[in-house]
Amino acid sequence: MSASVKSLLSTLTSKGPHRVLRGNLAIAGQPGVVYTPESGRNLPAVAFGHSWLTGASNYRGLLEHLASWGFVAAAPDTERGPIPSHLGLATDLLTTLDICTGVRLGDGTISVHPDRLALAGHAMGAGAAVIAAAQRPVAAVAALFPAPTAPSAETLAPDIHIPALILAGSDIDSVSSNAIPVAAAWAGPTVLRQLDGASNNGIIEGRRALAALGAGKHESKTARTTRALLTGYLLNKLLNDKTYAPFADPEAVIPHTTVIDPDAPRDEEKRPKLSVGQISQLLRR
Repeated sequence: MSASVKSLLSTLTSKGPHRVLRGNLAIAGQPGVVYTPESGRNLPAVAFGHSWLTGASNYRGLLEHLASWGFVAAAPDTERGPIPSHLGLATDLLTTLDICTGVRLGDGTISVHPDRLALAGHAMGAGAAVIAAAQRPVAAVAALFPAPTAPSAETLAPDIHIPALILAGSDIDSVSSNAIPVAAAWAGPTVLRQLDGASNNGIIEGRRALAALGAGKHESKTARTTRALLTGYLLNKLLNDKTYAPFADPEAVIPHTTVIDPDAPRDEEKRPKLSVGQISQLLRR
C-alpha cells in the first residue's frame, strides 16, 4: 500500500478547492437539484440517481463534495414513492445530463463539456444509472452499492462498454446487492471494490422513510470513503487526470477497501429472509 495512494485518499475525503453553488433543475423542467463550482467552462458533469424511498436531499453532502472538486453534480428528485419506475428514473437521469450540457448554469459562466459526462447512483439509483447507460454512451458509470432493478442491470451490462466503478458493502452476497453479477457481466473496464465494514445504506444522509423499515444509520466513515473513491475515479475518467489513476485500477491497493474478483468461485451461503423493504424493491416496476 503506497503512501501516495493513502495520501490521495486522505486528500479526496476533504472538500475540494472550489466554492459550491446550488441550483434548481425544476427551472429547466426537471424536478431536482444541481451543485456546481462557482465558475468554469467545459466542466465534467455527473447525473446521480437516488435510492429507494429517498430523494436528492439525502445526498447533499456527496453532491456538494463532487462540486467542490470541479464537477457539475445534478440529481433528479423523482420516483420517490414505494413503487417507483426504474425506467422513469433512468430517463430523468438522461434528461438531467441534457440540461447540464444544454443550459448555461449559474450566472452564465458555467458550462459542461458534452464528452465529460458520467452516470452514477446509489442502490436503486445505481441500477437506474446502468439502465440509462444502456441507452446512451457516456464517459463513465459509477454504481454505488447497486440493488436489483427492473430491467435488471446485469442483463444490460453485457452490452455496455463504458468504464465502470462498482462499490459494495459487507452485504455484497445478500439479496439486496447485485454488485457481483453486474460486475461479472459488464463488458467494459470494471473496478469492483468492497468497503470495509460498510452497509449498503450507509451513505444516505439525514432522516428518511427507510429507517422505519430497519435500514441502518448514516455511516460517516462509509460516506467519506465513498466520496473519495468516486471523486478519484471520476477525476481520472472524465478529466484524464493520471494522478488519480489508482482509483480506476483494479490492481491498486486502496485503504479500507478490497478488490473483488466477480468471476472467482464463492461459497454458497444461506440467504437471509427477505425484509419488507427488499420485497417492495423486488415488486417495483
